[in-house]
Amino acid sequence: MTENLATDGLPAELRERMALALDVDDLVVAMRFARELAPWFGIAKIGLELYTAAGPDAIGKMNELGFDVFLDAKLHDIPTTVGKAGSVAGSLGVSYLTMHAHGGAAMLRAGNEGLKEGAANAGLAEPTGLAITVLTSDADAPDHIVPARLRTAVEAGCDGIVCAASDLKDIREMAPRTKRVVPGIRAAGGEKHDQPKAVTPEIALAEGADVLVIGRAVTLAESPSAAAAALFAGLV
Repeated sequence: MTENLATDGLPAELRERMALALDVDDLVVAMRFARELAPWFGIAKIGLELYTAAGPDAIGKMNELGFDVFLDAKLHDIPTTVGKAGSVAGSLGVSYLTMHAHGGAAMLRAGNEGLKEGAANAGLAEPTGLAITVLTSDADAPDHIVPARLRTAVEAGCDGIVCAASDLKDIREMAPRTKRVVPGIRAAGGEKHDQPKAVTPEIALAEGADVLVIGRAVTLAESPSAAAAALFAGLV
């Protein structure tokens, strides 16, 4: 049974665009964060740390809590392997799956097709394959990298792209129908950790982001719910 956890927080149309990065190694801790922060987040992002610790159970539990699941697997392998992994992810009920655009069009295409096939075979809604352009921790990537990897993603049929907020304008102009996912969201003046391109939610949305990924800005706070309320205060 799916829990209905959202109470007063963000309006539904904004909440469904916010992804909570559950970068922990304990599913119980992840579920505690998810329950507390549900009023502000409609997507639960499961990265390598949590998936390594809990595996597919993490996906199932977040779905049970009513979240769309963003599996941040960052797949990068030969096309056959990525295609098969994508099919498994789709069958497990993920709504988003990341793959490195650096892997090339054939790999992205295989992963994207596998993802959709796995979901269709399980009778689930069509998920979104996301191509990662450049990690937001990489402040030294040459300017030509993001446009080149965006073209690769579009050629491969990916529905979305993961990019820094600083790349949103160019991506919106080059591929306006591509879903744009921006990590590294922080409060104004907040600690950037290893995210040198971090911006506020207001800036990211104004620049054309479709989904915002937020983690340590709330999960490392003494009161995660209070931190979320402060972070999103300018949106409500």
